[in-house]
Amino acid sequence: MTDGTPNLRELNKRRTRQAISHAATRLFIEQGFDRTTIAEVATAAGVAKMTVTNHFPRKEDLVLDLHAELVAGLARTVTDRSPGESALAALRRECLAALDRHDPSLGFAGADFARTVTDSPALVARLREIHEQSEDALGAALAEATDSPPADLTARLAAGLLAAIHRTLFTDVFRRGLAGEDHATTARAIRPAAVRAFDQLESALGGYAVRPSP
Repeated sequence: MTDGTPNLRELNKRRTRQAISHAATRLFIEQGFDRTTIAEVATAAGVAKMTVTNHFPRKEDLVLDLHAELVAGLARTVTDRSPGESALAALRRECLAALDRHDPSLGFAGADFARTVTDSPALVARLREIHEQSEDALGAALAEATDSPPADLTARLAAGLLAAIHRTLFTDVFRRGLAGEDHATTARAIRPAAVRAFDQLESALGGYAVRPSP
């Protein structure tokens, strides 16, 4: 890195990873996840099989290549909240913004992608694991934000409630995408329910993990 700009090696790595991801997604949609091999993905991407596994150690992450963002996103929102802003307010703000921009981290992916995931027990299990890891990361961030022990029960309970909103919205966005509903219609349909969900948690968590003002 130089002045925040990726060097040529980093750019090539990103391009290779993107080419692998695109090739894998196309094959998985055409053939199904379970029937497609890593060797076929490598051939389609024009790389060695080892290159595929170096970039994606788990086959499932060839499909769910946003897994790192899904795991870290909620925790990062809490960590980056503004002075005077509670964890609930920060997560509400970011969730509604993600809905408005049809963000893939909330499940906006289209019917073909949703069908590829839901048709594979391995991908369904991996997606469930990602949501659980996201909740764990959020709990750790809330514990840190409140100067509590890492396994603090209050932080874990709060994380469970807050992560449930994200997980439930993700599931509904996926379901609607699977049915062929367009992104704009989906966002308009579920936004009121998202607002109500955060409103209902306000009395319990509105004053929790408020970032001190300078």
